[in-house]
Amino acid sequence: MSVRRGRVLGAAAMVSTAMAMTAGALAAPASAATQSDRHEATQRALDGIVAEGVPGVTAQARDKYGTWDAASGVGDLRRGTPRGKHDRFRVGSITKTFVATVLLQLQAERRIDLDDTVGKWLPGVVEGHGHDGDRITVRQILNHTSGIFDYSTDEEFAEKVFSKQFFKHRYDTWTPEQLVKLATGHKPDFAPGKDWKYSNTNYIVAGMIIKKVTGHAYGDEIRRRVIAPLHLNATTVPGTRSTMPRPSSRAYGKLPLDPAGKVYDVTELNPSMGGSAGEIISDSADLNRFYSALLGGRLLPKAELTEMKTVVPVGGKGGGYGLGISEMQLPCKGKVWGHDGGIHGSSSLALTTPDGRHSLALNMNGDWAGDADPAVVAEFCGT
Repeated sequence: MSVRRGRVLGAAAMVSTAMAMTAGALAAPASAATQSDRHEATQRALDGIVAEGVPGVTAQARDKYGTWDAASGVGDLRRGTPRGKHDRFRVGSITKTFVATVLLQLQAERRIDLDDTVGKWLPGVVEGHGHDGDRITVRQILNHTSGIFDYSTDEEFAEKVFSKQFFKHRYDTWTPEQLVKLATGHKPDFAPGKDWKYSNTNYIVAGMIIKKVTGHAYGDEIRRRVIAPLHLNATTVPGTRSTMPRPSSRAYGKLPLDPAGKVYDVTELNPSMGGSAGEIISDSADLNRFYSALLGGRLLPKAELTEMKTVVPVGGKGGGYGLGISEMQLPCKGKVWGHDGGIHGSSSLALTTPDGRHSLALNMNGDWAGDADPAVVAEFCGT
């Protein structure tokens, strides 16, 4: 989860991000020189992110002309090595789109109905202090209208994860049951279906439901249903593995409960703190391939994709949140779909046009600064 309080594991900040849309079918790749020229504004925007204080940024754009890989800044502050164009990184809440995709596939197979209650699949799990899993539907956990308290804002959790205690607890394993118990130790934010509020607990519960329905861990189902068919060779569900696969850069963060506001190397951590709400590792190319396939109809039947894209209005800015995916209205008209994600030292964004033919994914290896909006506008709007 993000080390910025209020944006843990993404916290749907992307809903208000300004973005754009360009159509067109994929064609033969353009020359390297042509690609550089076409993405000159995007490169300047990436350089601008670094100028704001982020150590480095890596990105890939994919459109009808082919793919363009880019990077700016530093990947390792101690060694001064540059950020890699093909770095792998922790994607944070982008994990949620993978999880929602699996549950929608299970619905298409008639193994679950999104209007089933959570209590049907996990009896007695979401209970306590006013929480009632028998009144919450699977759909409501996927679109964040369940009202379930967000475990990542629990004081005990926050102290261990967002203060200097992180260095004592960075290798701790958190089970889904522990995280849900933290959440249900608080009152719900609202009655099910009565409002919208981003809660990482929703997707911890979603991962538990996948295991209940299939008999397999949610990560195994993602590997079988998404990673393997799409050949996402840089994408992993690490479980409790604390190290990063190569190639990758170091991740740097500021702990929001550290009054000194120092920058720390937070690369190594046990990602079970995010679990099915935010533990996946990937790279920009794989994220573009995933969202392109998803929006292009290769992962879900038409009916389920339509359900995924049925949004709850968020923030009054013309966008909304669907089932594990956000809709963003663009300053140059049109819209894009995708998700953002934050976890210690890593801030990511992945966006795709409604036809899946133009995509942008990027990652910053710092979590205290950096505005991706100019890069998004440059890439999709051409300004």
